[in-house]
Amino acid sequence: MNTHSRFLAVLLWLTTAPAAFAGSFVDLTVTGRVTPDACHVTLSDDGTVDHGKIPSHTLNPSEFTVLPTRLLELSVQCSRPMLFALVGLDNRAESSLDPGAFYGLGRNLHAPAERLGSVALSYRNPMGDAQVMQALASSDNGETWSPQATANPRAYVGFAPPGDRQPDFIGQLSTQLRIDTSINFAQYLTLNQEVPLDGAIVLDLRYL
Repeated sequence: MNTHSRFLAVLLWLTTAPAAFAGSFVDLTVTGRVTPDACHVTLSDDGTVDHGKIPSHTLNPSEFTVLPTRLLELSVQCSRPMLFALVGLDNRAESSLDPGAFYGLGRNLHAPAERLGSVALSYRNPMGDAQVMQALASSDNGETWSPQATANPRAYVGFAPPGDRQPDFIGQLSTQLRIDTSINFAQYLTLNQEVPLDGAIVLDLRYL
């Protein structure tokens, strides 16, 4: 009997055996889930930048008022080296003064037609798997890449060793996320009541 027929004979015995031993068996259930490899993204300070109270008289009437730059620590931990990019999605895009380059800061709660300002994001000092990295940006969903630290809305940003022109496989990434916030010209804003700044951005990790 060859190997294939022996295997069939065993299967046949296992299938017919319960009839011969009725009442002398137990059920066995095998469960579980096969999950895809994945990456987990975290931001320091719970991803919150709070500029506190800004007196309206300190705002420039005819220029943008640039607030202090803030840095958050961003970390990506993957179950194995993965090819990925980070994409910034603006939840306040309708308030952006330049949706292609800046994220919106929300609208004036008391005068909804007024847009409050802009937020710019960029990546600084990226390290991937204990190696120095550079940021690469793509404006065509990952078809072409160029060195660029700025993370414009909807642009893909990947990471690779200096000199490379395509994102690399990375298991552990750490980088600083720089947040630059500017308030619109004060002459365009109604500021006789307290106005909350309301920027809301999602950093979406996408596998390439």
